[in-house]
Amino acid sequence: MLYIIFLFSCIACKKSWLEVVPMGQRVASNVNDYELLMNDPGYYLYAWSGGWQEPMFMGDEVAAEGAYFLNRSVIKERLFRWTDTIYVNSNETAPAITLHNTQMYSLNKVINEVMETDGGTIQQKSVLLAEARATRAWSNFNMVNYYCKPYVAATAGTDPGFPIIDKADVNTAVYPRGTLQQSYDFIINDYKEAIKNLPVKRTITTRMSRPAAEGLLGKVYLFMGKPAEALPYLQSALSQVSANGSPGLYNFNETLAPGGAFLPIDPVNGPRSPWQNPSDLKEALVSKVWNCGPYTSLGNGGLVLAPWAAALYGPGDLRLQLYTKRNPDNTPNPGGRLRKYGAQYARFGLQLPELYLLSAECKARTGDLTGAVADVETLRKNRMPAADATVPSIIAGNQNALIKFIIEERVREFAMEGSRWFDMRRISVDPVFTGISFKHTIYNANGSTTEYTLPLPNRLVLKFPRNIMEGSTDMTNNP
Repeated sequence: MLYIIFLFSCIACKKSWLEVVPMGQRVASNVNDYELLMNDPGYYLYAWSGGWQEPMFMGDEVAAEGAYFLNRSVIKERLFRWTDTIYVNSNETAPAITLHNTQMYSLNKVINEVMETDGGTIQQKSVLLAEARATRAWSNFNMVNYYCKPYVAATAGTDPGFPIIDKADVNTAVYPRGTLQQSYDFIINDYKEAIKNLPVKRTITTRMSRPAAEGLLGKVYLFMGKPAEALPYLQSALSQVSANGSPGLYNFNETLAPGGAFLPIDPVNGPRSPWQNPSDLKEALVSKVWNCGPYTSLGNGGLVLAPWAAALYGPGDLRLQLYTKRNPDNTPNPGGRLRKYGAQYARFGLQLPELYLLSAECKARTGDLTGAVADVETLRKNRMPAADATVPSIIAGNQNALIKFIIEERVREFAMEGSRWFDMRRISVDPVFTGISFKHTIYNANGSTTEYTLPLPNRLVLKFPRNIMEGSTDMTNNP
């Protein structure tokens, strides 16, 4: 049986944006071959690159210790400083878009061919088609949050989009960007078509299920500023999770209590939490994991929690156990700043904590403050003692204050894992957050500080890397 596994590289592309390099000798010929394509670990375990490395450095919840950050990686420094151009030379490849281009060929191959392949049932083929479409939508949504402006309904019809790739054709040399509205329409359609045929429960959590796709579609609508459209999908996803009995939340009150599963706390690596184990899928609707630790080229070495973000945690918040006040060489941090040492692997598929927070935010934005408080407190009761988990009444009864509290809860839950960048983009065009600005601070070894302010709005959007621009005959770069 022959099977082709294609790996794409954007390095030194001249004739096409995508350059396909065959890595095997087998050609997909029956439904089992397409099943193997979708079971490729490259879709769920980003061991060295392709995760949210770039957003991790651009989120304003991070700061940096100069002694451990500067002169380590020019790419990390450019991302942290929000420079106009991150990838200056043709040999500097952006990990996320490179992997996206890699996977588009295989996904489109499944989408365009699986229904006509030999063997299997119509149902099997329909599930594979749906899974590939949902995965394609997930990857495209990541890309519009890297390379397109935040969604604003009034301008989405003219703002540049992200190139839509819907064919497994390596000879295409023209990749028009279209409009942002077209990009979102494509993503939404993929999710809606996928939801029709995805199973309610998967035996393998690294594969797309119906509640995962519904939750992700709800996230898309919310990030478009359409909470009313988002909420039914999020509620449906939560209902199916409840009916399935999985995934479930870790209760830190138990796992970090004496004899708990996260103990003992290692002085170097922190608690034995799921953030240390990429195979821990307990909280995942669909598991996609990337290595955010200090031992990769774009790892978190030198990053600390910005003081404003550290101040969001109450003293009883057990998520603080994921942080240390010691530097990477185990010396005390002179400013007492927190380094996230309890997270080697970050999640960026869809986790149950995020599903609760997405639902809470939609309810708050549509006026259901009681429901919003219930959702956010469900998460908080599993992250701290019950007495600390209650949303203060002065916040719970005020719509805008509650929305801000939920966004802050996203920082408390996902800090230093790349998620904040996506929130920064959308709240920058949100009337609730009018006038917001973002800054980064480097704490130099001599005790001084260096600050950078994010240039709005241009640097909310990355420029396409040079090698990508050289590989397309019809690509317009961002300003």
